[in-house]
Amino acid sequence: MKIDRWTRHATLLLGALAVLLSGCTTYVTTQVTAFSDWSGSDATRTYAFTRAADQQNNLELSTYERLVANELAAHSFRQVDGAQARYLVGLSYGIRSDVVTVAEPVYYNPWPAPYWGYGRPFDPWGPWGAFPATYVNQSYPIFTHLLGVRITERASGKEVYNVTARNTGGESSLVRAMPYLARSALADFPLGNGVVHTVKIPVGTSGGPSNEMVATGTAPAAAPMPASGAKVVQ
Repeated sequence: MKIDRWTRHATLLLGALAVLLSGCTTYVTTQVTAFSDWSGSDATRTYAFTRAADQQNNLELSTYERLVANELAAHSFRQVDGAQARYLVGLSYGIRSDVVTVAEPVYYNPWPAPYWGYGRPFDPWGPWGAFPATYVNQSYPIFTHLLGVRITERASGKEVYNVTARNTGGESSLVRAMPYLARSALADFPLGNGVVHTVKIPVGTSGGPSNEMVATGTAPAAAPMPASGAKVVQ
């Protein structure tokens, strides 16, 4: 079976892209916003999670708390009984779906194979056709994932740290997005008050976050404490 010139070009292009992508790192990019009045020391970083009355038996929340607990542990936080905790940590989270419409080019070649097809020595129009591209609107779903981490002093109720992590993409599952949100939210703890920056986390071979992390944006007022095994670049 003969393959026309357009099909051959498309096949070669897809093959080249596959080779290039196989050697590239894919990142999840998350925007992080923090408000801080943090003055705690390593010796006082004991905490317990706090929940609303209707969240006491929430398995989804328990799953996200474990992820956040792992990140807090990397910054010398120690989880204890609520009555002994210096701090209370509360989580908020959610996902929102939307649709984006993109104008994509469509090319037309009035001289397809066999006239200027595969094996011909000369094609004056090339693989994209003889006429300018027309555009067709294509719609795609997009999802925004959100995680908020709020730390308060148990004794006084004073809020000392409030950070929000948000990313957007084609991932429809909040569960799969949450490891990236949790790591990003606490990547550079403690951030200064009013700091907004971007955290890029490479996707591991298993689809989860790898141990390498690149954070870019406004430098925090306090010196960051990188998570174990993570590389933070400001």
